[in-house]
Amino acid sequence: MNDKLDLSTPDWVNQNIQKIAELFPNCVTETAEGKAIDFDLLKQELNHQVVEGTKERYRLEWPGKREAIVTANLPTTNTLRPVREDSVDFDTTENLYIEGDNLEVLKLLQESYLGKIKMIYIDPPYNTGKDFVYKDNFTSDTAKLKLDSGFTDEYNNRLIANPDTSGRYHSDWLSMMYPRIKLSRNLLTDEGVIFISIGNDELSNITKLCDEIYGEVNRIGIVGRIAKAGGNKGKFYSPNIEFLIVYAKIIDKANGFRDEMDPELVKKVYTQIETNGEKKGKIYRSMGLYQSSLDARANQRYFIEAPDGSLLIPPGTALPNILKEGEQIKPSNKDDGVWRWTFERYLKEKENGNIEFKKSKNNVLIDENGNPSKWNIYTKIWLEDREEEGQLPNDFITKFENRHSAKELNEINIPFDYAKPSHLIKYLANICGTKNNDIILDFFSGSATTAHAVMQLNMEDNGNRKYICVQLPEVTDENSEAYKAGYKNICEIGKERIRRAAKKIKDGIEQEIELIHNKADLLREQWNHEYNMVSKESEKLKMLQINLFELDGQLEALQTKLAKLDTGFRVYRLDTSNMQDVYYKPQDYKQETLELFADNVKPDRNADDLLAQVMLDWGLPLSLKIGQITVAGKQVFKVAEDSLLACFDSGIDENFAKEIAKLKPLRVVFKDASFKDDTAKENVRQLLKQLSPETEMKVI
Repeated sequence: MNDKLDLSTPDWVNQNIQKIAELFPNCVTETAEGKAIDFDLLKQELNHQVVEGTKERYRLEWPGKREAIVTANLPTTNTLRPVREDSVDFDTTENLYIEGDNLEVLKLLQESYLGKIKMIYIDPPYNTGKDFVYKDNFTSDTAKLKLDSGFTDEYNNRLIANPDTSGRYHSDWLSMMYPRIKLSRNLLTDEGVIFISIGNDELSNITKLCDEIYGEVNRIGIVGRIAKAGGNKGKFYSPNIEFLIVYAKIIDKANGFRDEMDPELVKKVYTQIETNGEKKGKIYRSMGLYQSSLDARANQRYFIEAPDGSLLIPPGTALPNILKEGEQIKPSNKDDGVWRWTFERYLKEKENGNIEFKKSKNNVLIDENGNPSKWNIYTKIWLEDREEEGQLPNDFITKFENRHSAKELNEINIPFDYAKPSHLIKYLANICGTKNNDIILDFFSGSATTAHAVMQLNMEDNGNRKYICVQLPEVTDENSEAYKAGYKNICEIGKERIRRAAKKIKDGIEQEIELIHNKADLLREQWNHEYNMVSKESEKLKMLQINLFELDGQLEALQTKLAKLDTGFRVYRLDTSNMQDVYYKPQDYKQETLELFADNVKPDRNADDLLAQVMLDWGLPLSLKIGQITVAGKQVFKVAEDSLLACFDSGIDENFAKEIAKLKPLRVVFKDASFKDDTAKENVRQLLKQLSPETEMKVI
């Protein structure tokens, strides 16, 4: 601890740099004098046009980087259209499956899911020389896009082959990944974490790219993973290892990162048995209460009274004049050790029987006279609490080889190559501490492994995590097994996998329920037989009754789990805005032309389409529950009860407004064309303001 006064005014420059770093970590660079702002990059972040700069600095550069920054920052007028016919439990599910270019989708999710995603997992193209990458040419018109791209798929998504013979091999891939990673960071909670699967070809580039976007300080690690064992491919080595790079939004707030303890380690470590008190007979291990620390805190350095009345203190402390238990002690230098807890925490743990004193000949602790103490102090870590404690996960994953994925896909008859095993995603979701109501995002969804993993994990621990899967509807090869099985694109594969995986999970629970039912029926028969044959106080009869109670409890738990488990998903498809061009650029149309757009909604769009775009624009999650009611003969959507009411029928008048006002919604939205004229619209607005002053009214 440094006791010297600073005797200087605050360094406002460094404080301002820190504030900018929180918003734009990629704009902070290193100089000979320390951290500084890269003003060229900052200008780029604040400009829709490419800003040129020539200053050399330590950073990742490639041809097209500035265009990639512009791409990330450009707004979009596109929207997401619901596809009810492909969805399961559309109105009640909280899971999303989104078809379309993930860059546009990430932009659309910025308001509704800003700071709401706990975990992101992506398995992007590895850029092996055979992959396709998205071509984000944001300045071209449709005809030029087709010319530039070489081809588009049936949904007009832009894809280009990226062979390793291309001079832009790495540049194209980086330009594709940069805006997507940049936008994804905004969606993470402060405790959020991103996992990115990657191969050797782009490992260094994706690491440097994420260092720039997330900040190197927020890099949690680079984890190796055995993807397969054996094989004889490759020029010098057979490639069996892939990588996971892991970053936190804010590393000091990232929680979790505890794996289940190895059973063999548990046996070796938990060797002591409590002999006294309420926990008599329970197994525990000891951990020293003293710990060395480079960040010695005064409130964790104090006297502790030993069983013989002596006072124990950490070594290297300046002895005070007042000697009593709990007395705070100043350190003699900043490297002095401390107790593991504050004094208040120590007293609480001692009261709970979690503290023990042991005599030791070789002890680092000292007594109140500055002499070596004969005592040491330990805290008890109970075996029954080991799941909460856990152990640090290894940075080399030897489980979950890709062959496991082939097996699980075969079990549900889904034809797809190179998918990651769902057990890998479950493992990652566990170690980073996802729990109830957390959202997990995968915007390179592939065969929807992440959706499968989330459902399975929720089933196992009775959780309520939600997923958002985003996938480009990339066409399947006509020679592939998927195409022969009738799947025209990857999205069709992903959606069907979710349906079949959900059915298998639910069937498994129902089979358990049936087995318990059968066991219970047999026990009841035995109980009835014993009841008529023996004494009502029979021990056997009592045991049968206990077993029946246990089975009834298991049955109730399984039925609750089945009812709670969300195996549905809402499908949305990326498309152009629901609104006519005149909605965005009325200045480009003459007055007489405007009459052609009496309804500024495109003729092929319905109420579901409009509701989705309204929710996105208002920053409401697309996973909110949606209901429908009839008010004064008109169809009204209810989003999250009273959060939003939407009516897109015609003939909105004061009588309708009176009925809506009774529901006291937070927000209400109508079509502009739903009113007879501007006077009618203003009358409704004023009436709502009078009858339900908390209601915010909008029109589209």
